[in-house]
Amino acid sequence: MPVGPRDAPVTSSPAVAAQSLGDEIEVLESSDVLPAAPEDRWKALFDQFDPESSGFISTERFRDLLAAHGSELDPHKLEVLLALADANADGKICYQDFVNLVSNDVVSYMSNKRSNSFRRAILQGSRQLKGAALREEAGLGLSQRLVRHIAYETLPREVDRKWYFDSYTCCPPPWLILVITLTEVAVFMYYGCHLDRWVLQVSSPSFLQSPLPYHPQLRTQAWRFLTYMFMHAGIEHLGLNIAMQLLVGVPLEMVHGALRIGLVYGCGVLAGSLAVSVTDMVAPVVGSSGGVYALVSAHLANVVMNWSGMKCQFKLFRMAMALVCMSVEFGRAVWLRFYPPAFPPCPNPSFVAHLGGVAVGLTLGVVVLQNFEQRLQEQTLFWIFFSVYTLFIMCALFWNIFAYSLLDVKLPPPP
Repeated sequence: MPVGPRDAPVTSSPAVAAQSLGDEIEVLESSDVLPAAPEDRWKALFDQFDPESSGFISTERFRDLLAAHGSELDPHKLEVLLALADANADGKICYQDFVNLVSNDVVSYMSNKRSNSFRRAILQGSRQLKGAALREEAGLGLSQRLVRHIAYETLPREVDRKWYFDSYTCCPPPWLILVITLTEVAVFMYYGCHLDRWVLQVSSPSFLQSPLPYHPQLRTQAWRFLTYMFMHAGIEHLGLNIAMQLLVGVPLEMVHGALRIGLVYGCGVLAGSLAVSVTDMVAPVVGSSGGVYALVSAHLANVVMNWSGMKCQFKLFRMAMALVCMSVEFGRAVWLRFYPPAFPPCPNPSFVAHLGGVAVGLTLGVVVLQNFEQRLQEQTLFWIFFSVYTLFIMCALFWNIFAYSLLDVKLPPPP
């Protein structure tokens, strides 16, 4: 039989979402039980494409069946379905494979979601998909190469990289980190002009009079536990933070989405200010280091835990550079904390917020960023760490309400 364009082998697709050569797909939902097939519906449909009652249909007829049901199939995703169905690479699909892939969720699968049917199809056959690694694909445009690079930077499994490469549409774009960064720059520019100071703004007597930074005398103004992230002690403080924020945060948001990244970032910011209020009770706080350190430490921890699977180039060099930037910024914060204060007896901003961000990144952040596909509500570890984090927040709140008066802490005057 002549080979037409519809008979192209499934491995010819430049972005077939398959495991690299010889690797097995990880079992995604080992506890799921495949529901009984709706015989009255799918058997009749299967028989229409199997008039010989052989129990199999060809991959070509499977294509025709999908097309007949009006699905506008992305060619790459069609190849994924065919590769999953044709477990033995013999060009035939048995009835059970047909049911696993078509029933219930094929439409949601085609709309960029891994449906339960898709997961269970992988589980049912313990399939071993083979094909060229994403890194080996040629003829990609600049934007495609960028997406591929980000996939190798952030995802340890080849199947996830290829799935992400196929499904990423840049809609919505990574807006959260960009909005936060632009807001921080705008606030810094405003106060730079207002104070006529661009380096060590914290040494200006009017710096802490802003409604944004956290100050121990003003801790009843609850918004300050978060809004302090928009104020920075100077251009060197802002520069290091936004550099790490953009280089790490934007790729992570492109992969994991604004919700997950916002959760890690916000938890790091809040943990930073609360950690200061518990351990460095007389010091104010400024800067986004809590959120930035939460993202960076979570990403670096995932790279270390999946070292053999992370195929990004120069990963050791990039980890070293990230650690150097974090160390320099942290060292600057420690030095500034013990630098003679601009307006005694109020000390300079605390560095403890950095440690709070790292603690969030190494616990809650690692779990949030660890799995590309699994939803947060399905992760047991997420709920464990989130409960621990919530307990810390509650204890810190009670500490702020009662400990200052019980310990008779002498606070600096309000700005």
